[in-house]
Amino acid sequence: MTSLATPQRTHTAVAAEARDVVKVYGHGDTAVAALDGASLAITAGDFTAVMGPSGSGKSTLMHAMAGLDTADGGQVYLGGTDITRLGEKQRTLLRRQRIGFVFQSFNLVPSLTAAENIALPLTLAGRRPDPEWLDELVSTLGLEDRLTHRPSELSGGQQQRVAAARALVSRPDIVFADEPTGNLDSRHGEALLGFLRHAARDLGQTIVMVTHDPGAAAYADRVVFLADGRVVDEVTDPSVDTVLSHMAGLDGAAQRRGR
Repeated sequence: MTSLATPQRTHTAVAAEARDVVKVYGHGDTAVAALDGASLAITAGDFTAVMGPSGSGKSTLMHAMAGLDTADGGQVYLGGTDITRLGEKQRTLLRRQRIGFVFQSFNLVPSLTAAENIALPLTLAGRRPDPEWLDELVSTLGLEDRLTHRPSELSGGQQQRVAAARALVSRPDIVFADEPTGNLDSRHGEALLGFLRHAARDLGQTIVMVTHDPGAAAYADRVVFLADGRVVDEVTDPSVDTVLSHMAGLDGAAQRRGR
């Protein structure tokens, strides 16, 4: 996969921010700090990739910033809202109204058509899709002739494109994507990544993607790297080579710490 040169960015607003976030699993001698003071600010309108070695905390950080999991310490802000102060019902409402998700496993409802799956977040909120915005999503993702099909009648790539449209249909403040190309072949993976980049650059959508794939990360405007539960490095306007170089540095540092 290749990455096109990223234009100069002018966004300054912060869409989401983690401040010294701590997340510990287990207790006593078996306790593991998945996040150990992680801090990350996500600029509105940017496509940010999050990378790191296995166990570095990248998925845990995404889940904390998306309100899918609670932090044991620190603060998480969505815009000006400190979501660490919200109860579960409030976080659920916030996710429904302001956050979109794209997961590796698609998570489509089998009994619903593609069109119904796309509209599901708005249906649950008692709202109707904006027809022009829906048409743009459907046409950009090439789903015009698949809207009446159920997930079992769609290929993996088509299901993931439906999931991407569902994530953006409500025009959320931010979209979190967790290994979104993990179950796709290279052609469909590149198509989805190209759409996510288009959504950020041309549609003003804020995208945060957790990935282990340097080729996928190269589609982003910025790549941040985690190690041992903290953000330790970043690169802007990434290429596959620069991402690989930074990852190699993290792996070398981990090996030195393990000696």
